[in-house]
Amino acid sequence: MRLTILGGGGFRVPLVHRALLEDARRDTPGRMTELVLYDTDSMRLRVIESVLTAQAEDVPGAPEVRIARDLDEALRGADFVFSAIRVGGTAGRVRDERMALGEGVLGQETVGAGGVLYGLRTIPEALRIAERVAAVAPDAWVINFTNPAGMVTQAMAEVLGERVIGICDSPVGLVRRAARAAGADPERVTFDYVGLNHLGWLRSLRMDGRELLPELLANGDALTSFEEGKLFGRELLQVLGVLPNEYLHYYYFRRETLRSVLEAAETRGEFLDQQQGGFFDAANASPEQAYSLWERTRLHREETYMAESRAVTGGWQRDSCDLDGGGYDQVALALMRAIARDERTRLILNVPNGTTVPELDRQAIVETVCEVGADGARPLACAPLSEHQLGLMFQLKAVERATIDAAVHHDRKAALRALALHPLVDSPAAASRILDRAGFSGSGSGGSAARRQEITAV
Repeated sequence: MRLTILGGGGFRVPLVHRALLEDARRDTPGRMTELVLYDTDSMRLRVIESVLTAQAEDVPGAPEVRIARDLDEALRGADFVFSAIRVGGTAGRVRDERMALGEGVLGQETVGAGGVLYGLRTIPEALRIAERVAAVAPDAWVINFTNPAGMVTQAMAEVLGERVIGICDSPVGLVRRAARAAGADPERVTFDYVGLNHLGWLRSLRMDGRELLPELLANGDALTSFEEGKLFGRELLQVLGVLPNEYLHYYYFRRETLRSVLEAAETRGEFLDQQQGGFFDAANASPEQAYSLWERTRLHREETYMAESRAVTGGWQRDSCDLDGGGYDQVALALMRAIARDERTRLILNVPNGTTVPELDRQAIVETVCEVGADGARPLACAPLSEHQLGLMFQLKAVERATIDAAVHHDRKAALRALALHPLVDSPAAASRILDRAGFSGSGSGGSAARRQEITAV
């Protein structure tokens, strides 16, 4: 079977490859035997290919790695397509975050004004990819990890329907940490998780028919022993009665997190831009050291994840078990296994809502527990949502759809609606100035020639 990775020069591609090597070591039937990489940056591709070569050394049956010359070549014959592109590169993220912070609002790449700006730049390219998949690989399943993941999956679903599935590592990390804190085996628990990407809540955690969450919430020591407990604090979690996704810290502690980001020497985007730029330059100059350089850089990246939010709550260090790479690679592998082999499993994924959240329309992409098999992912029924949860979901879904409209039609009014409606943007005047800073003029479909050139960079 063939897996194609779009954004094949991405820093985290070796994590997906590492997961594939686990299948090779076990000689798992139906495993991926070919990995095709596509990226417009040839230097990054060379570096990542060097990392993969070293990582696969002495692994019998490791998937063959091949570099594609163009998008159609990469897609043709693929069984699965993993989309992990970054339109505009890390430099684009730096600009997004600084433009938002310049108006005194949060600008993280999937949250707030930064997420809207990133969506405006990314959605046209994501739709182009979806159209090419439909044309040259109509039987392929697309696994979307491109951020903002929920928004991009929503846009691609207009072309690919249920054959595009969004993934994220945050929910599975939350479930595993909560299970360990409750003294349960993470592999045996069942759970109720629902929301949008980077905006969800773990509302039930059960093992052997016993509900564990109320007891965990009541146990202050256990509750504050893991990341989300430390981030949100015992008092708020006991008030909410659920465990929020870590990204909700930007919403619940907006004032504190904004102050922390403004006081920091650099934004997260600036840190990653410098870190990854340094890694690729060094690894390109010394390809024989590419793997060791990558492993060292990866560990530092994980250690500094969400540092601005952790600074708000004491600046604690992440646990060693949370530094393995996030887990999205394992979610992707589990999803591919379930579809390719019809191995029924349950995963938290971004899929069309159906009737899971009756208040939302059937095509709205939600992030929730799904039953996965050869026919794809089907969201399971869940308990009714609270007014608070529904309210945030409705508001952010409106932002997502306005952003998609703005990106497709290059419509400034829709872009302004997306920013002005966002709960982390507290002024429509600031929203308008952010669009001006971004050069989003609404000058007709497609915008300027310079903009068209930028959005084709995978």
